[in-house]
Amino acid sequence: MANLLTAIRLLLIVPVTWSLADPLIIQGQVLLLLIFVAIATDYFDGIVARATQTASEKGQLFDHGTDFLFVTSGLAGCAYAGLINPVLPWVIVLAFTQYVLDSYYLHHQRDLRMSFLGRWNGIFYFAPLIIIAVQDWVWGGM
Repeated sequence: MANLLTAIRLLLIVPVTWSLADPLIIQGQVLLLLIFVAIATDYFDGIVARATQTASEKGQLFDHGTDFLFVTSGLAGCAYAGLINPVLPWVIVLAFTQYVLDSYYLHHQRDLRMSFLGRWNGIFYFAPLIIIAVQDWVWGGM
């Protein structure tokens, strides 16, 4: 069940990214709803995995990798539309790569090494997507 929630977020990458790249594809309120569905699946997948005792290292990697793909693709769509600096998605790629390499190679762990700062950083990566979707909804296009 937890992986199903993560898979829903994975499937949302394409419509959200296309809509951020071209706001005429999906209305702003629908885009905002899709982003909130993605955030909800991100919030609940870990809770469900722990509650059903199905949490695993592969599930954690699937979750974090999907978060990375969702946010980076969404921000790439924003960069394509000229809404953000195109360097931002590349900075996230570097940060996620460093996170994975630190976890597996520097700290020799079998799972991703999470930190308080990293968790909040990951949460705030969704903020530009929400702000842009709200602007699209309120002003009817960017």
